[in-house]
Amino acid sequence: MAKVVMLDQWVSFSRAYGELPWEPGKVDCCLCLSAWAMWLGYSDPARHLRGTYDDEAGFRRIIEQAGSVTALVERCADSISAKRTQRPFCGSIGVIGSPTNIHRQFGAIHDGEGWNVRFIHGVHRMIATPLAIWSI
Repeated sequence: MAKVVMLDQWVSFSRAYGELPWEPGKVDCCLCLSAWAMWLGYSDPARHLRGTYDDEAGFRRIIEQAGSVTALVERCADSISAKRTQRPFCGSIGVIGSPTNIHRQFGAIHDGEGWNVRFIHGVHRMIATPLAIWSI
């Protein structure tokens, strides 16, 4: 039953968040993870990042300062006591992409079958290597 409830939550969230206009620093691939956590009732784990950049160059600077998207998301995940895990399930958050190119790493949410990323034109499936996974 819990899987069905989480899937329903995910479907509702992905539709709502996917309809928002893309706005770096407010609505983007990494802040999507924070918005998902807030949708589930957590406080904003990325409040220290929200609104601090407004273009891709600003986001890239933040990633470079953190060292990777994984390091950036881990700090946020720790703030809500998310647990690292090896296997994703519906509702898990993660970082997927290149283990060596920090500009090809993406915040993603698992729907029980695959990873989903917020792109400029909505939330879509992306097939990529998971670099880190958290349950929230």
